[in-house]
Amino acid sequence: MNYEDVSDVGDREAVREMLLGSGYSEKAIDYYLERANMGSLSDADQVTELTGPCGDTMKIYLKVEEGRIQDARIQVLGCPGAVAAAMAAMDLAKGKTLEEALEITDRDIFRVLEELPEQKIHCIRLAVKTLEKAVNEYLSEGGVKETEDHHATV
Repeated sequence: MNYEDVSDVGDREAVREMLLGSGYSEKAIDYYLERANMGSLSDADQVTELTGPCGDTMKIYLKVEEGRIQDARIQVLGCPGAVAAAMAAMDLAKGKTLEEALEITDRDIFRVLEELPEQKIHCIRLAVKTLEKAVNEYLSEGGVKETEDHHATV
């Protein structure tokens, strides 16, 4: 079964059961399956990519207006924990000022997700670090189109 294409209802339920058995909360599984914030923004003001030590990669797209994140999308190459953490991080960032977005912590994302397997907690750290990197680059460079760091320390 391909995790990336779980559109069939039976497949979705099988994935849900497997993830529940692995220690994911219903909320984290919903973020993984729905992927509401997955994708890119063609008119993004900031695009930043970060790869974690486990090899998971996140590429964030921010649309900023008057110092506030109007929209945020993210592409994720990674496990269900990485996808769920990234989706939750985008939900938390939308509508916040850049300064407020920098205050989002691992704990904030964990509260939203409710539960992840212990070995997937690093996925939350990668989501926070990717968001922080994007906001800091936007603030320091006034909206860089795209930056990459494939060997980041998270």
